[in-house]
Amino acid sequence: MKFWFRPLALVVAASLPMLAQAQDRLSVYAWAEYLPEDVLQAFTEETGVKVDYASFDSNEALYAKLKLLQTSKARESYDLIFPSSYMLSKMAREGMLQPLDKSKLPHFDQLDDSMLNKDFDPGNRYSMPYSFGSTGIAVNRDDLADAEIHSWQDLWDSQWQGQLMLTDDIRESFQMALLTLGYSANSREPAEIEAAYEKLLPLQDNVLLYNSDNPRMPYVTGEVSLGLLWSDQAYKTQQDGIALEYVYPEEGAIFWVDSAAIPANAKSVDAAHQFLDFLMRPDIAAQIIQELGLAVPNKGAKPLLLAEVAANPVLFPPPEVIGKGHFQDDLGDETLAIYEDYWVKLRSR
Repeated sequence: MKFWFRPLALVVAASLPMLAQAQDRLSVYAWAEYLPEDVLQAFTEETGVKVDYASFDSNEALYAKLKLLQTSKARESYDLIFPSSYMLSKMAREGMLQPLDKSKLPHFDQLDDSMLNKDFDPGNRYSMPYSFGSTGIAVNRDDLADAEIHSWQDLWDSQWQGQLMLTDDIRESFQMALLTLGYSANSREPAEIEAAYEKLLPLQDNVLLYNSDNPRMPYVTGEVSLGLLWSDQAYKTQQDGIALEYVYPEEGAIFWVDSAAIPANAKSVDAAHQFLDFLMRPDIAAQIIQELGLAVPNKGAKPLLLAEVAANPVLFPPPEVIGKGHFQDDLGDETLAIYEDYWVKLRSR
């Protein structure tokens, strides 16, 4: 999952959660609602290792907090983090992660080969893919039964003035705009990034709110009926009985991979490997998929799922949809700074 840039000073000001300092405790820093409580309890019962769980709401918040802990040489640390692909690449490049010890991960061969050895971590030196999914368009068909929504461009229609919800995410907003202009979703061209900014300006008239903390809730409460949503959140909303259609835009959906990694200053390294291997067990992976609606790339898990879950195209899109999709690349600090400058200008209007 990919979220809004937050200035470092704002993140530093936040209070630090409880962080593990011993091998019998594991400090996990992940997205909210990303690991089922009963999975954490089962791990503790099997190993005796207590899991301290803290959540972040953006990759940039994760980066800033980890950078603070490492550069200040704080005694505290996180032992396991869950960055998205582009942030994982950035952290590895800056020496913020330590290589995985594959000899301590006997279930690594359960992972789906299609999600391994990606450009953001060749050979999976630093990471284990934990989940994958997409960002598409959500439509509440109880409210918008006849709305024709097939494209990212449809969100610019003036009939949606003051009605849309967008994820609070710099990369997703710009990728959406870049794709409507016919540019690469991972453009590094300053002129194209500026054009995407100009494209996004009129869209602000249609935006009611940005939400990355719990983006499905505005659909559940009826506050919004149209906008962006992540696939796992769309699945959960459908399970709540809401007639939510999840549209893969014709320009291609935005796809993401979230991975687990061990920070360079982790204290409970052995426990982190234990937990990673626990998550790779097919029975545990299947439990996570069923309970949270996350698409976990585990070969042994899918046969354990209920048939309707395994066949759900929101969780497991067909190959042609993935083939048209756009994964997020690491753009490098210089290019990302261009995006961030335009994002601040956009959100301050």
